Amino acid sequence: MSELRTAVVCGSTQGIGKAIALELAAKGIQVVLVGRNNERLSACHEELTRKYGQHPSPLLADFSKPNEVKQVIENWVKNGHSAQILINNSGGPKSGPIVDATPEEFLAAFNQHLICNHIMTQALIPGMKAAGFGRIINIISTSVKQPLANLGVSNTIRGAVANWSKTMANELGQYGITVNNVLPGATRTGRLEEIAGSRAQKTGETIDEIFRDMGKESPMKRIAEAHEIAAAAVFLASETASYINGINLPVDGGRTKSL
Repeated sequence: MSELRTAVVCGSTQGIGKAIALELAAKGIQVVLVGRNNERLSACHEELTRKYGQHPSPLLADFSKPNEVKQVIENWVKNGHSAQILINNSGGPKSGPIVDATPEEFLAAFNQHLICNHIMTQALIPGMKAAGFGRIINIISTSVKQPLANLGVSNTIRGAVANWSKTMANELGQYGITVNNVLPGATRTGRLEEIAGSRAQKTGETIDEIFRDMGKESPMKRIAEAHEIAAAAVFLASETASYINGINLPVDGGRTKSL
């Protein structure tokens, strides 16, 4: 990857987003961190600076507020910045059966994921077209292929994002811009700990026991580490992946039953 390239990485202060930011930086990509927690954002920025000499200022934006996201990214572009790589990534909706979900929960998740992805993408497309190179990578979920139990709102919104992404890929491919989705399986992150914690309250199991149980669903007999998901995203962001476009890539150790 060229050292001249810049990546905007959303949700980059923890979990999969942070792992992707670190992997891209290790490849010589300038990484612009995006997150809603200023303290964590500053800490991650300092880590990138210390390890890789990264200097781009992070962007503070809350993806539950699409208008705020729009203002932040559009101001960044107006100030003369551009990026050739965009990682759309945001924490998932709370768990629960779909029959108990309120309309407001669906709307909030739709705004946080699909609408904010669209805002980020629209703002950065012109710079990608000018460069003749673009990589838009959406971190979604294996629920795109196989709905997951007790994640009703998430299953619904992830499917919408996947179809948005495929449509975007069809339109942007002619400009040298690819749009792909990474579908993580169960991965050791704060989000999974939250889901496991909710289950632990009901069952009395420990989080470690739940993680081991989740791991049994995969042929690998373990859950993923965040850096393993990051490796797939970084590959899709590379020159090498130039003819891979419009796909859903499960990174789940083989758990998903479909081909």
